[in-house]
Amino acid sequence: MKTNNLSERRKGGRNPKNDPAIHRYVIYLNNVDNARFLALYDKSCMSVKAHFITSCIFNKPIKVVKIDKAVQDYYMRLTTFFGQFRIVGTNYNQIVKALKSNFSEKKALAFLYKLEKQTIEMVVLQKKIMELTEEFEKKYGSMWLQK
Repeated sequence: MKTNNLSERRKGGRNPKNDPAIHRYVIYLNNVDNARFLALYDKSCMSVKAHFITSCIFNKPIKVVKIDKAVQDYYMRLTTFFGQFRIVGTNYNQIVKALKSNFSEKKALAFLYKLEKQTIEMVVLQKKIMELTEEFEKKYGSMWLQK
């Protein structure tokens, strides 16, 4: 089935913009100003220098994103640790049931005593982790701990 109307045929290429940027301005910088410009441009993490210059001229906010690998590493390790801590909590009840059903009362009590000691150590460790997390939040803000 052929169409006779040529206007219905699509042309290749981009769709034309409603308000194309056709005005161009040129500035020249000396070495010192160019170094300052490049430093500011690097801090902005923008991918196009023209967008950076436009945002500077028209006082648009410039976003500067600083990624601290140590903070990111701490956050990732903290996340995995809490995952492991949750696993221990879910298995705790199963361990107590297994001790009760598989061992005599005397042996089960001995194992429960050891389990209680380990649980107390885990509680102390968890308190230290909570203190470190609060210190982390105060220093770096709560943005890292949000999902």
